[in-house]
Order: sequence, then structure tokens, then C-alpha cells
Amino acid sequence: MGSGKRSLTTAAMVLACACAVLSAPGVAYASPTPAPTRTPTPTPTTSSAGKDLEAIRKKLDALYHDAAVATDAYNAAEEQAKQQSAEIVDLAREIVKGQDKLDELKDRAGAAARAQYRGGGLPPEMRLWLSDNPQQYLDGAGRVLQGEHATKGLLAEMTRTQQDLEQYAKDASAQWQKLEANRQAKATAQKEITKQIAAAEKLESQLEKKEKERLAKLEEEAAYKAQTAWLSSGVLAEISGKASEQGKKAVKFATDQIGKPYEWGAEGPGSYDCSGLTSQAWASAGHGIPRTSQEQWKQLPHVDVKDMRPGDLIIYFDDASHVAMYIGDGAIVHAPRPGRTVTITGAGSMPILGVVRPDA
Repeated sequence: MGSGKRSLTTAAMVLACACAVLSAPGVAYASPTPAPTRTPTPTPTTSSAGKDLEAIRKKLDALYHDAAVATDAYNAAEEQAKQQSAEIVDLAREIVKGQDKLDELKDRAGAAARAQYRGGGLPPEMRLWLSDNPQQYLDGAGRVLQGEHATKGLLAEMTRTQQDLEQYAKDASAQWQKLEANRQAKATAQKEITKQIAAAEKLESQLEKKEKERLAKLEEEAAYKAQTAWLSSGVLAEISGKASEQGKKAVKFATDQIGKPYEWGAEGPGSYDCSGLTSQAWASAGHGIPRTSQEQWKQLPHVDVKDMRPGDLIIYFDDASHVAMYIGDGAIVHAPRPGRTVTITGAGSMPILGVVRPDA
């Protein structure tokens, strides 16, 4: 894709160039691969070495799916760790402020105690009898009483401040424990991602060049078959929603990333994973959304497929392990998997779990 930058209009033109008229009445759409004009001769799936390429394709799909699930777990742990780190910093600030306040209260209490000690040598009735000005004494006694009340209030505030400090310390300790747990979760997820991707790459490395080419063709055919079945249901005829202003900005950002490589855990600008692309696209439109596909599915408002509009996010697979952005005309833009780049394909090329709308 050259620089990887492409406007939505250009992307749509490229998509349209790949179109063929499908059997669904009144529906024309760019499928993942050009639609055949006749029933194609089935591509052999077994090489001379006896490898079952269709089985390999399914195995690769499973490995990359498991890597996607682990990537979501890694991203979730990363986000939680960031949040907990921020909370710990906030608690540390509160502890410092509380300690400064407590020191000030102790100084004030000490000064009050010293003043009370200096004036407390004789009992009150004796000081009244010895006073040259009884009224002045009584006025002073009133001020002393007020001072005693103030001292009690000071001591009560000191107690509350000490209790706050104790609670801040407990909260900080709890957040540290959660942070450590999420660090371990990240490490575990990272190992799982590395394991699954390494297994997939090893499997692909065992294929000859012609086998890799046939395997790529099988992947395209599987996506085309799924897209054709989705369109044949007539669903596209029901979809007529127009993008919101924020949705247009999100779509433009996402399509501008076409050609950039997939990288798990990446949020740009040079590479993306699936939810990194969608979350950054909506962030660029001024609307923050959850980082992972699973949290996007959980937290964002759901809409019916027939009601979706460009900018909405389509969540895929039963475990919500993949997400793409709908751009209109039955197409999506997404970051597919390791070894692939951000691209446009059919919205029905994978099993749809549902649709969410960030700016509902």
C-alpha cells in the first residue's frame, strides 16, 4: 500500500474495483477476492508431500485465534496495570499531604498545650480573688474556655487525619498487590502469545512456496464463501445508516492506516493489533473507548446488525476475540493477525458476534 495512507474514498474505490455482482438481488459488493463468473474448479488441498492444506489452514486459524485471545488478556492486564499505577501515585500524593497536615496539627496542638501549661499554676478561684480587674479575668477565662474547645477540635482533626493516613496506606498496599497480579497476568499472556505465534510460524515455515500460495488462496476462498453467505441473507439491503461526524473521523483514521503491519499489543502509529486500531481510531475522533475487543463488547452500547452505520465496531467470534470497524457497503477495515497488514475485507468474512456503537 506504499505509505499506508489512503482516504476513505480511495479505499472504497479500491474495494469497488474488486467487486463482482453476487447472486443476492440488487446487492453488489466487493468480496475479499474477485467473485468468479462460473463455478470454480476446486483447488487441490493436498500437496505432493501429502500435506492437507485445508487442515493446515484450520490449524493456523486456531493458533492465531488463541494468540488473539491471549493478546486481549495482555492488553487488559496492561490497561489495569496503568490504572493501578496511577491510583498508587494519587494515593502517595494523599499520604504526603496527610502527613504534612498531621505535622502541622501536631505543632499547633503542642503550642496550645504549652500555652495552657504556662497559665495553669493557680486554681481559677484564687486567680479571680487576686485579680485587680475581675471583669478582665472573666473575659480571659472565656477565651481560655474557647481555647480548650479549639484544642479538642484540633485533637479530633488529628485523629481523623491519622485514620485517613492509615486508610491510604491500606489502599496503596492493596493496589500494589493488584498491580503485581496484573504484571504476572501480562507475563503469562505474553508467553501464550509467543507460543501460539511461534507454532503458527513453524507450521507455515514447513510449507513450500507453491503450498503457501495455495494456502493463501484457500484463506481467500474461505473468507469469500463466508461473505457470500452473509450477503445472500439480504442483510445488506437493510443496512442504510449514515455515519455520525465522529464516526466519519474514526473511519478516516482507520482507513489511513491501511498497509501498516499487525503487531500484538500495538496501538500505532507504525503498527496495530485489532483493538489497538479501533480504540485509536475513536480516540482520534475525540471519543475514548475501552482498549480491548472484549471490553468494547462488554461496555459499549449494542446495536442490531441491520442498524449499523460506518464507524460502528463489529465484534467477532463467540469470545469477542476480534474487532473491526464497519466502513459501509458491507465492508470492514481491520488489523487481521500476525503476518498481515491493516486491510479492507467483507464484514461477513468471519463469524459475527454483534455490533457496538462507541458514540451512541
